[in-house]
Amino acid sequence: MDRRDFLTTASAAIAAGAAAAPSAALATDHDHPMPPDWAEMARRNDQIVMVVYPGMTALDLVGPQYMFANVLGAKVHLVGKAHEPVACDTGFSILPTMTFTEAPAEPAVLFVPGGTTGTLSFIEDDESLGFVADRGARATYVTSVCTGSLVLAAAGLLTDYRATSHWVVRDLLRHGGAIPVDQRVVVDRNRVTGAGVSAGLDMGLHMVALMRGPDYAKACQLLAEYDPQPPFAAGTPAGAGPQATKLMDDMFAAFKERTVAVLRDRSRR
Repeated sequence: MDRRDFLTTASAAIAAGAAAAPSAALATDHDHPMPPDWAEMARRNDQIVMVVYPGMTALDLVGPQYMFANVLGAKVHLVGKAHEPVACDTGFSILPTMTFTEAPAEPAVLFVPGGTTGTLSFIEDDESLGFVADRGARATYVTSVCTGSLVLAAAGLLTDYRATSHWVVRDLLRHGGAIPVDQRVVVDRNRVTGAGVSAGLDMGLHMVALMRGPDYAKACQLLAEYDPQPPFAAGTPAGAGPQATKLMDDMFAAFKERTVAVLRDRSRR
């Protein structure tokens, strides 16, 4: 049984337990009973554009990509400036499946991951930022994780939108016209932004629910066995405490200063 078959079975089971679940039916390409609308999902053709660039944080991309890849009727594209492998900030490379010029013109989803210096280099590159601005203006959903929201802000896609980012830089979003919000995932109209790194899994599930409904999203969560139980309650400044928070904040002081300069420069253009 592959992942799609598992989702079919799990989705049917979850829907069957819902208060107003539809009667089970057989899809033409599966042997498992499922609600009729699941078969309809598989016939859709949603194009998901996930931007990749040198220096991005791998988990920012991989968490949401796992969720997107399990959406029936959707095709995920890893889109880079060129076809060459893209080195992530943790030391391995990801191979783009298409280039900016080959990417769908009107995607169902545009997604941008974050990073540190790699993110700022991306923002400073007119071609790269222009691609995000172009596709974002025509996408059904515009999404990001971590400092990917800085890219969206620099591209003019978060002006007057509520958004989040990694806690270190979240308040800096205001320099790109956004309204910073201290939440793990923020949904404002068709803008869906996730906080730092691991929040990509949560953002991805939010997107699956928006695209295919909560029952289907629950099946994706079950497939991933996503039931986090970290050994420490230190994933936020409040949990980590002032000493650890100040240490991390001080480490990124130069990055934050440069971020403000870049966003202000872009806003003046």
